[in-house]
Amino acid sequence: MPDYLRLRQTFDTAAEQYDRARTGYPPELFDRLAADGLIGPGVRVLEIGCGTGQATVPLASRGCSIVAVELGAAMAAVARRNVDSFGSVDVQVSSFEEWPPPERPFDLVFAANAYHWIDPAVRVAKAARALRPGGALVTVDMRHALGGTVEFFAAAQKCYERFDPSTTPGLVPADDDDLYDGEEPLPGFAAPSFWRLHVDVPYTTSEYIDLLLTYSGHIALPPDNLRGLLDCIGTLIDRDHGGRIVKRYVIRTRVARRL
Repeated sequence: MPDYLRLRQTFDTAAEQYDRARTGYPPELFDRLAADGLIGPGVRVLEIGCGTGQATVPLASRGCSIVAVELGAAMAAVARRNVDSFGSVDVQVSSFEEWPPPERPFDLVFAANAYHWIDPAVRVAKAARALRPGGALVTVDMRHALGGTVEFFAAAQKCYERFDPSTTPGLVPADDDDLYDGEEPLPGFAAPSFWRLHVDVPYTTSEYIDLLLTYSGHIALPPDNLRGLLDCIGTLIDRDHGGRIVKRYVIRTRVARRL
């Protein structure tokens, strides 16, 4: 089994924690999508990998009609709870690769921090088949970027090198331009456009540990390694940063129109 297929299944073991700890997406993201005419009342959206609804709720609150496909049953259950007040969201449990699209195409295929978990041999063509001509594929990618409490993240690298054998030695948060290696071909789509937002998110020690416990690579660590890693990181935050750090994220949005 490819490693990404194994790792993407780990999130379902931490659904409630994921819902509590994961940073949501800023309103500016959805303001921009609305201003560009991509979301709004009556827009039919297929959301890939909705998680517990971090993007589903803002989409629904802007009037979109959503079919959300989520791999994990526990994650989907939390998402349903979070969108219960909206009558326009249908959360379905399936991998996107195996999910059967309805005959009526969508206006928008949307994936927030989920697109990279989909089989590269499937995701572009299946998204195109799910869209009407002129519909849009929008992928949102939220990554740790250079900034925030830089000294902490530099020191935390030693914790990872000690307790996580997969860690690349000397790895540090990258500048925006170094986070993205290149673009996949998008047959059936016009040339994509891109835009970025930056968000600085503060965390207490306990909040940051909670966040780490929602990351697939951390969940998959052997228990002793995970315990050692979290203790090491928690000690750094408490001892050297007064129990608080700031993490900078870059949120890159790609928009591609179906031909």
